[in-house]
Amino acid sequence: MRILLDTANLDDIRYFNTYYPIEGVTTNPTILSKEGGDPIVQLKAIRQIIGEDKELHVQVTETEFEKIIEEARLLVDCLGINTFVKIPVTDVGLRVTKYLSDRNIGVTVTAVLTAAQAMLASNAGASYVAPYISRSENLCADGVGTVSDIAKIFNVSGTDTQILAASFKTAKEVLDVAVEGCHSATIGSGIMKMLLSHTTTDTSILGFERDWKEAFGDTTLLKLLKNK
Repeated sequence: MRILLDTANLDDIRYFNTYYPIEGVTTNPTILSKEGGDPIVQLKAIRQIIGEDKELHVQVTETEFEKIIEEARLLVDCLGINTFVKIPVTDVGLRVTKYLSDRNIGVTVTAVLTAAQAMLASNAGASYVAPYISRSENLCADGVGTVSDIAKIFNVSGTDTQILAASFKTAKEVLDVAVEGCHSATIGSGIMKMLLSHTTTDTSILGFERDWKEAFGDTTLLKLLKNK
């Protein structure tokens, strides 16, 4: 499963882009509002950090068809290739998705809560659908089960639309959607670190270091190899 970072924080993006195998960055109006400043400057900085080969997903703020189209085109012109326009799953959103996808502009249909919504978005030509996991769970629905249903529908239909799961509260939710056949997931910084960290891993590494120093002192394999 491909992993993207769900944030607009430049320090976090620099860190994870350097050390983690992320495929890109996703943002939304709420995420951008938390960072303050000029959002266009922020988005350009994100693109500069991740480069042109990784994906950048940016949500529109207009609500009328013609204005969304204009906003979408300007976003892609501003941020370059591999920029995906995030469109909420509404009736206008489906119309916009069809229009943009027919003109080779990548669309991520967001705020998906049901498999039916995902199916409609796929039929409209969406590149991605973004089902919300924890938000579904908070409504006493099965977020992971919804991803499973979407994956089955997409597999049977043979669509090119990919699942980009979002809105996670735990690392286990990320693993659960991966098991169900999710193509991609966008994850916040905290959850991203949880996927890697484990107390037993930490104690094992400390044990390796202790045992080596007890036997060989401060030398390392690198130093020994250089002396051969």
